[in-house]
Amino acid sequence: MTSRAAPLAAGVATAALVGVASATAWRDDSPLVPRDGGLAEQGTAWLFLVLVAAAFVAYLSGLVLLRRRSLALGAAILVAAAVQLVPLASPLLLSTDAWTYWGYGWIAAEGGGNPYVDPPSAFPESPAAPHLGADWRDTTSVYGPAFTILSEPVAPIAGSSADAAAWLFKSLAALAVLAATVAVSRSSRRPALAAAFVGWNPVLAIHAGGGGHNDALVGALVATAVALGVHRRASASGAVWALAALFKWVPLVFFALAALAARARGRATGTLALLATLAAGGAVATWRYGLDWLGALGPLADNAVRRTSYALPSRLEQLGLPQGVALGIAFALLVAGLAWLARDALAGRARLGAAACLVLATTPYLAVWYLAWAVPLAAPEDDDRLARLAALGLTAYLLPQTIPL
Repeated sequence: MTSRAAPLAAGVATAALVGVASATAWRDDSPLVPRDGGLAEQGTAWLFLVLVAAAFVAYLSGLVLLRRRSLALGAAILVAAAVQLVPLASPLLLSTDAWTYWGYGWIAAEGGGNPYVDPPSAFPESPAAPHLGADWRDTTSVYGPAFTILSEPVAPIAGSSADAAAWLFKSLAALAVLAATVAVSRSSRRPALAAAFVGWNPVLAIHAGGGGHNDALVGALVATAVALGVHRRASASGAVWALAALFKWVPLVFFALAALAARARGRATGTLALLATLAAGGAVATWRYGLDWLGALGPLADNAVRRTSYALPSRLEQLGLPQGVALGIAFALLVAGLAWLARDALAGRARLGAAACLVLATTPYLAVWYLAWAVPLAAPEDDDRLARLAALGLTAYLLPQTIPL
């Protein structure tokens, strides 16, 4: 093969395997499709796992080839579009979260309620009620006000159609991954490789275009904020960092490291723009939802005691450590790691990809779709091979999560 044909073939193979994997969800009573508030107990999805794993191998092959060979950026983005958009042709995959977003948006837009005060169970007439996640039916929204405002138009557009609501969130997530793909290409000295690192990732495709998770939107925003900072548009960067934080608060951790590094290098940090945008966003949120939207920070903090089996504290407990000790070890690693990264930032090097992977590696509540903001932060860091390897390692580790086996 020519130098460009080999990585291109790997990317096309990734897209094809993602497409075949997504198509398996159309069989009758597929265990990949959520029903009755969660994944139904009706079989396993080993074929789906094998296909996604094969797609991941093809993706890794493409990255290895791109490290040694060239590819036009346009071709890399075109393949990324194929990988990320093909799951839009599938039903909703592996999670009810998109329908939960629909439920919260319906409460505000159509139900006359406040999703930060009223749980979905208070609105049995909602068309989302039979579909949203069982664990969230009695829980007020845990999402930032920017995302809730974005979710509101879905209710009148989707009407009573669960498929339409799912497809709208799936489309938003798939387009967000593509936006992140373009953004990281603007931040890297090797734009095609960075674009492929994000856009060819099959696990992102399954949980964005397939599952419609809003973490893809956070990933697009943080990648855009980094790109703006690289091009010394500090005020715009700070504003986008703030917008990302109004979806989920965790980007503030990454902004702090970026600001420390910018200050050390004698550059503007964008802090004033961030604070102004947070204030403006908070004012709009208060106008729309009262001060109750601040309560969304509480459920996020509750993740310190909620756990998923893939998280480090859970793994330590499986080895026999008491829960408190396991949580303490994870917290100590997080604090020590952030201190180490802060030291690098004070020397002018913002290792945001490493920070994102550290947060994922130590959080008690670890979900595969959180990769949607970790992978774009690692992608453009050309001089931090450890961050890229950590992002790929986490992707491989989390690949089976949520797949019925």
